[in-house]
Amino acid sequence: MSDYIKILIGILLPLCGTTLGAAMVFVIRGKMRPGLEKALLGFASGVMIAASVWSLLIPAIELSENSPGPEWAPAAIGFLLGMAFLLVLDTVTPHLHLNSDKPEGRMAGLKKSTMLMFAVTLHNLPEGMAVGVVFSGTLTGEAAISAAAAFALAIGIAIQNFPEGAIISMPLVGTGASRKKSFAYGFLSGIVEPVGALLTIFITSFIVPVLPYILAFAAGAMIYVVVEELIPESQSGQHSNIGTIGVALGFALMMILDIALG
Repeated sequence: MSDYIKILIGILLPLCGTTLGAAMVFVIRGKMRPGLEKALLGFASGVMIAASVWSLLIPAIELSENSPGPEWAPAAIGFLLGMAFLLVLDTVTPHLHLNSDKPEGRMAGLKKSTMLMFAVTLHNLPEGMAVGVVFSGTLTGEAAISAAAAFALAIGIAIQNFPEGAIISMPLVGTGASRKKSFAYGFLSGIVEPVGALLTIFITSFIVPVLPYILAFAAGAMIYVVVEELIPESQSGQHSNIGTIGVALGFALMMILDIALG
């Protein structure tokens, strides 16, 4: 199997996770239980935090060891730029968070279901970038990023995308959308991941020196999503400890995957 086919499989794995999760609208009847929802949101948070550290920030620092200037500079600068980029997108894109009736971003008069999908699409973008940049690192032959580590990240994000797909699609049924339409929204929200991955691979293949910055940029974007959306939603209301347990399990799983496969 050629390297390019392996990379294609890797960048499609997260979309597969989202699609399978969205398909839960055909299996589970009724609304998702609040406790389960909190656990899944927490789990997704843990995976993204661990992925940001082990799969993105640490390799970014290692790749900067022989570069001019402080080795921490590309990681710090890229991280802050990633946070700023998502902040701007969050400000200008009309979207609606789960369990909220107050739209955020610019007023656009869109349907609730559309704004819910935009909210998930916003935090799927950095996940796609993260997968794309680690596979780009394997193409450039950087020792800090192995093919196994890249697949570990793709698998970890695919695992956390499964509950994420369910979390976006199942509430849409409650807004009056059909199950087929709810599934389609969930699937479409995940399309941005392979698109973001391919664009990131394209950019870094032409400008190799920016690889540490892009790695850290993706980490910053993912941490923004965790802090801005996932953790607040998992900690709202009663039984917030369920979300905390989910964070611990997700973090541990992603850490194990990265160490065992990387």
